[in-house]
Amino acid sequence: MSNPKQNFEHSKPKDWRETEQRSSRFEGLETWEIGDVLKALLGGQMQSLNAVWAVLGPIEDAVKAAAERLKDGEGRLVYIGAGTSGRLGVLDGIELIPTFGWPEERLIYGLAGGEAGLLRPQEGAEDSAPGGQSFILENHIGVKDVVIGLAASGTTPYTRAAVQAARAAGAVTISLANNPESPLLKDAEHGILLNTGAEVLAGSTRLSAGTSQKAALNLFSTALMVRLKKVFRGYMVDMQLTNEKLEDRARDMVISLTGCAQEQAIQALEESNKHIKLAVLLVLGADKQRASTVLAENLGDLGESLKILGLQT
Repeated sequence: MSNPKQNFEHSKPKDWRETEQRSSRFEGLETWEIGDVLKALLGGQMQSLNAVWAVLGPIEDAVKAAAERLKDGEGRLVYIGAGTSGRLGVLDGIELIPTFGWPEERLIYGLAGGEAGLLRPQEGAEDSAPGGQSFILENHIGVKDVVIGLAASGTTPYTRAAVQAARAAGAVTISLANNPESPLLKDAEHGILLNTGAEVLAGSTRLSAGTSQKAALNLFSTALMVRLKKVFRGYMVDMQLTNEKLEDRARDMVISLTGCAQEQAIQALEESNKHIKLAVLLVLGADKQRASTVLAENLGDLGESLKILGLQT
């Protein structure tokens, strides 16, 4: 006699979302030794980086498109997501402020459930397509902006609706999803598949999928800042000096780039109002007004400004 439960399970349609499927490799995981559980989890993390490695080309294309749209200093970076994906977007964006001096007013977060979703689960909010559309309209997102939509499943209604609305409004749209058939990948101009497959714990996308999204965002935003000339010779020269540690780091940057004495670097940073690029130019003998003008005219490109001013480091 056949097993009714078994027949019932076989009659269920298979979920096409790989992140929701159970891998037979991890059946009985709860009976394993903890060391083996940890190895399985770490293996998933390593797989997530391989998924990012496989799409470096599409990430490069997205960086170039975003940089072209943002280079004039007016457009905004917009992160859209729900749950883990939304929180990862906030984490990536907020770090750009102190690290690269990215203006806070040029960052927007479309987190399903709003700020409350950062600290507490707001699971129902992700099902609101009208909520995603409204977010784009209320923030007047358009042709100057870059929108990044994140969803492991690639089906989240809030995120999909927001990306669709942003694309219709003329924004550059980028999406990250972890399932090959994700509709979110087609919603954006630059759909990037992070193919991490089934999770060690079926459906727990804060694991491999989440790690792949965090890694991809790290690559994307850092390369974007490099492209926008916020890095010079491996230094974060637009960094905000908001504490003693960062002031010491800035001083050491100026010393390394110019060969000046410590006291001169400190004086130049004070004269430049803690603007590392300007401090470098001042140490090398540039007039403050002239140096400020050249930097502004060249969109903060320190290398180009050095050439124009006839200075060398």
